[in-house]
Amino acid sequence: MRITLRARTRAAAVAVVAGAAALALSGCGSGGDGGAQTPIASAAPSHLAGTVSLWHFFSDREAKVIQGVVDDFEKANPDVKVVVHSGQDDEKLRKAIAAGNDVDVAVSYSTDIVGNFCQSGAFQDLAQYLQRDKVDLDQLLPTVRSYTEFDGTRCAMPVLADAYGLYYNKSLLAKAGITTPPKTLDELEADALKLTTYNADGSIKTLGFNPWMGYQEMAPAHLAPATGAKWLDEDGKSLVGSDPGWKELIEWQKAFAEKIGTDKLKKFTAASADEFSAQNDFEIGRVAMNLDGEWRVAFMKDQAPKVDYGTAPFPTGSDHTDLYGGGYLTGNIGGIAKGSKNPELAWALLKYLTVDTDAVVKLANGLQNVPTITSAYDSRTSCGTRTSRRS
Repeated sequence: MRITLRARTRAAAVAVVAGAAALALSGCGSGGDGGAQTPIASAAPSHLAGTVSLWHFFSDREAKVIQGVVDDFEKANPDVKVVVHSGQDDEKLRKAIAAGNDVDVAVSYSTDIVGNFCQSGAFQDLAQYLQRDKVDLDQLLPTVRSYTEFDGTRCAMPVLADAYGLYYNKSLLAKAGITTPPKTLDELEADALKLTTYNADGSIKTLGFNPWMGYQEMAPAHLAPATGAKWLDEDGKSLVGSDPGWKELIEWQKAFAEKIGTDKLKKFTAASADEFSAQNDFEIGRVAMNLDGEWRVAFMKDQAPKVDYGTAPFPTGSDHTDLYGGGYLTGNIGGIAKGSKNPELAWALLKYLTVDTDAVVKLANGLQNVPTITSAYDSRTSCGTRTSRRS
């Protein structure tokens, strides 16, 4: 289970993808002076021993996936004990690091915090470790390499990536006579209105698509690629109030909601279950189409295996059809907390989670997230334990 969207703000990203993944831009915050960092040993330790803590936000089934990879790390290093703190959202993480709690490795769902954590020193600068251990950063996909550093400081490593798209219920679309998923926002609206059904009292029974901002993954950043909406100009000044892409999105969303009925839409949305529960609206057929991330594939398999569904790129504005096939891309990031009591061991664990091919493949397959190193993305072996994210 993951943190809900209301608690899971992410940096803006515009992605141009072929198939499932992979180009984006991401914003960063600001912070205070990170201060000096204690020099590290000239060579990585030949033997790892001790206790290291890992804080992450995953829970339930996804936490078990993380634990499985941690178990592999401990098996490879029998004198190491990893103490895992699961279900830790960003607010808990911030407070724990600021209070000097026992945080060694921390995994966050927010690319937004990279700027603040790099500049303030909440996450340690990884340059010394990367240089000493000759970690090839070229193996990172360009997008994730860009959003895990700030102003020349790399304080984070990517822990898989998320790519967004349109999920659609094949059975409901077929019943409505719709043969292909919509490719433009106008088509999405027309199909959604055709798919929407009502109860005898006039309330919504099944919703074709929920355009309500704040509903599950319906966030401005996630929709921006549909119209090429830009956040900043070349001088770093906001374009949100002037870029035509934002106006197009807002007008589309407002008109769409009014056609359904804003009061009806409010009541329908308020009655929705938690996004990551087994009562997810799309999984139970309460909505016919939805904007969601690639992780939904694993949730569907686990919670709604009988639902016949398909995926497609999210629709674009009618005057932005050249952008079709793109979408929003972001990811999780991991770093070494400034108060780490065993930074060498913390680095060994972080490096394992982020650049060890077998570990990244196992995480990607288990969480159904997009891998962030080329060796994992293109992985093909005959050992029977490693599979490709493209398969």
